[in-house]
Amino acid sequence: MSEVQSQPNTQQQDVQQKDFQKRSDAVAKLYNTYPFPPEAILDEPPPGYNWRWNWKTAYNFCTGRLPDRLDARILDAGCGTGVGTEYLVHLNPQAQVIGIDLSEGAINVATERCQRSGADRVQFHNMSLYDIDQIPGEFDLINCVGVLHHLPDPKRGIQALSKKLAPGGIMHIFVYAELGRWEIQLMQEAIALLQGDKRGDYVDGVNVGRQVFASLPESNRILKRDKERWCLENHLDANFADMYVHPQEVDYNVNTVFELIEAADDLEFVGFSNPDYWNLERLLGQSPEMMERANRLSDRQRYRLTEVLDPEITHYEFFLARPPLLKADWSDDDALLKTIPERNPCMEGWPARQIFNYDYKIMNLDDATWEFLSACDG
Repeated sequence: MSEVQSQPNTQQQDVQQKDFQKRSDAVAKLYNTYPFPPEAILDEPPPGYNWRWNWKTAYNFCTGRLPDRLDARILDAGCGTGVGTEYLVHLNPQAQVIGIDLSEGAINVATERCQRSGADRVQFHNMSLYDIDQIPGEFDLINCVGVLHHLPDPKRGIQALSKKLAPGGIMHIFVYAELGRWEIQLMQEAIALLQGDKRGDYVDGVNVGRQVFASLPESNRILKRDKERWCLENHLDANFADMYVHPQEVDYNVNTVFELIEAADDLEFVGFSNPDYWNLERLLGQSPEMMERANRLSDRQRYRLTEVLDPEITHYEFFLARPPLLKADWSDDDALLKTIPERNPCMEGWPARQIFNYDYKIMNLDDATWEFLSACDG
């Protein structure tokens, strides 16, 4: 009897696997047609920084202290054309970096990009994120930006990555948010309807989308939103295709983001990397009573309250960690006085009195702050 009952399950698994592979192939086809991101390749290191890609600053954000070692092993999971990978190499001169991507065309661009900019401590592999166990060893930092939400099974994806994260290691995740992308979802559906049986022809999809936008009245909500937020980057077809004709996309809210996180094996949520957005004071600070009520909520409920009150959020960026993650305790004055401070390397314009901080926000330094930072350098 057990053999008879197992046959339908096997057939169902075969059907699911075929559908799974079909969707993965569709994603690979998109990025082979339009390698992404489409940023220009330079014969020099990339400009500026992203502090989330700097091992020291990312680790400091998560722990309040510097890492014990700088020769980190870093994985760029779903590296695309290597824009982020290139930064990971140049921002971490002692690290070894590995980039993987499903698209062979994107990997070819990534390889050229890093070769031309002198990013020579990197290896690329044309492979699915699901197959990351084929690469030996563990990683201190895993960067996965704009990838999980394009997988047929994001939970399986984050589980695969979590198994490669070393104890005390951190993982940086970026996934789409549904609230701030509502108009994008509507345009995606409109293009799909107009494409009909030509869905999967991404050049046609871009052409259809361009014509629809050109036809919409100026008062149209979708057009207005595109002009407000997206049109400057979407003049490139690769960006337009990634946004509006992608064959596989999952958009999240706070509740489903934490369901995704809970699928990761034994990883802990460290925090969102844009804490200013999640500060309810900016939304309810004028009402002490409402703030008191909000403070009685759980962390997750407060996060949800924030996004429903400010639904402009288009993505979530956060850090996970594999315990034990050793965090600093600066409540001990003796320990604090014994530390040797170091200036954040992600700082533009220093040593001027007006600089960009790690988040590219302008800061005007008073005398005490400027003297302290100067002493850190000295």
